[in-house]
Amino acid sequence: MCGINGIITKTPVPEAKMHQHLKVMNDLIIHRGPDDEGQVAITTEKFTVGMAMRRLAIIDLTSGKQPMYTDNGNIVIVFNGEIY
Repeated sequence: MCGINGIITKTPVPEAKMHQHLKVMNDLIIHRGPDDEGQVAITTEKFTVGMAMRRLAIIDLTSGKQPMYTDNGNIVIVFNGEIY
């Protein structure tokens, strides 16, 4: 089973600081997915959003790197499951 975590703030936080917090949270759930990890942090003038994940590769061993972005980079997702 994979693991997902994240943080949303009401004020901007430097992305480097957000990545540090996400790393700590991701390390706490390494048992949920030791095969891969990923994270993203987005800061605006009003807020910061950080998402992270741990992956347990059972079926698809070669792909599935997350976070996933749309071709233009405007949308990012961290998820557990499949997109059809």
